[in-house]
Amino acid sequence: MKYKRILLKLSGESLMGDKSFGIDNNRLSEYADQIKAAYEQGVEIAIVIGGGNIFRGVQAEEGGMDRTHGDYMGMLATMINAMALQAALESKGVQSRLQSAIEMKEIAEPYVRRRAVRHLEKGRVVVFGAGTGNPYFTTDSAASLRAIEINAEVILKGTRVDGIYTEDPEKNPNATKYDVISFDDVYRKGLKVMDMTAFTLCKENNLPIIVFDMDTPGNLNKVLSGEHVGTIVRN
Repeated sequence: MKYKRILLKLSGESLMGDKSFGIDNNRLSEYADQIKAAYEQGVEIAIVIGGGNIFRGVQAEEGGMDRTHGDYMGMLATMINAMALQAALESKGVQSRLQSAIEMKEIAEPYVRRRAVRHLEKGRVVVFGAGTGNPYFTTDSAASLRAIEINAEVILKGTRVDGIYTEDPEKNPNATKYDVISFDDVYRKGLKVMDMTAFTLCKENNLPIIVFDMDTPGNLNKVLSGEHVGTIVRN
C-alpha cells in the first residue's frame, strides 16, 4: 500500500444514496465494505463524516436561527452519522472507536489526540464526530485539523464526483478533469475543493488531498494502492 495512515473525509450527503434525506443502509454498507478492505490491508484509517444529510448549520441561518445554535445542531447530526458508520463497520468485523469533540460520554470517547493515535497503532479504525467542537468551522476543517494532529499522510475526500474539474461536471459535461493540481492553482482558478480554512491548513502543513469517487466500489483500495484515481492536490 502506498499510504500507511490516512484520513478519509466523507460527506453526510453521500450517505443519502438515492434518498432525499437521512441514511441509505445500502450506501452505508458499501462504504463499510470499502473501508474494511483497506483495514484488512493494514492501513491505519481515521474518518471524519459530515452531517448534511440530516442538518446543516447554514440551514439554521436561512430559517432565522442563530448560526452558533445551528452549527451545534449540525455537530450532533455528524454524531448520528458517525454512530451509524461505526455500527456498520463493527457488523463487518472491523474494530473501531468513536471520538467526539463534544463530550457525550455515554456514546463516545472524548477526543484525545494521543488516545486516537494509539487506537490507530493498535489497528482500530477511529471515527471523529462533532467536527472541531466549535461553531463556524466545517467538517472539512475538522478533517484537515485531525489529519494534521494524527500525522496522516494524506486526506482522501470521498465524493460523488471522480475528481476536480475545470467546472462542475454535473452542470457542464464538457468540463475537463485535473489529474494533479497545485494548491496555488486551485486558489487562482477559484476551484471548490474544501472551504478556505481547511484548504489553507492542508497547504501550510504540506498535506496532500486526493478527491475521488467513493461511490464506485473498489476505488478506495485503488487510491491506497497508488493507482491514479481522482485528482491529487499538492504543493
